[in-house]
Amino acid sequence: MDQFLAPHTPEATAHSHLQENWFGWDLQQPSIDETLVSGCASYCAFDRYLSGADLFLLPRTKSELESVLRRYSYDAIHNTIARSRSALQPGGYSRVCYMAEKSIRDVLNTGDNANVLLSLHRPGHASNSNGVEDRSTRPIVS
Repeated sequence: MDQFLAPHTPEATAHSHLQENWFGWDLQQPSIDETLVSGCASYCAFDRYLSGADLFLLPRTKSELESVLRRYSYDAIHNTIARSRSALQPGGYSRVCYMAEKSIRDVLNTGDNANVLLSLHRPGHASNSNGVEDRSTRPIVS
């Protein structure tokens, strides 16, 4: 995870803050902190993709990968908003989604990150420390 979002990045910091203060993070302000939610959503999207959770159709291109990561970030946004006791400001949902999408694009456009992520769950890629091939997901062959 550090290769994509190091511990000092805003996304990792937001994720840590929400995890450590889950029961009171939303009471500090009258409305939801949009930057905090979007940063955490971006981090959660990469974390979920790296784990391979719910990954049934492997992305083949950078745009398909971005689409998967955006869907994962929307799930995290929805979960966070649902648990919050504060309201979003008008237009807040769109801003949170936009900021999470921008964060995802920035990570994918940095170095070789997109290619590394695309190859991660491919057949033959050793994704665990034992060197055992992961067969939990398979590409659709036509």
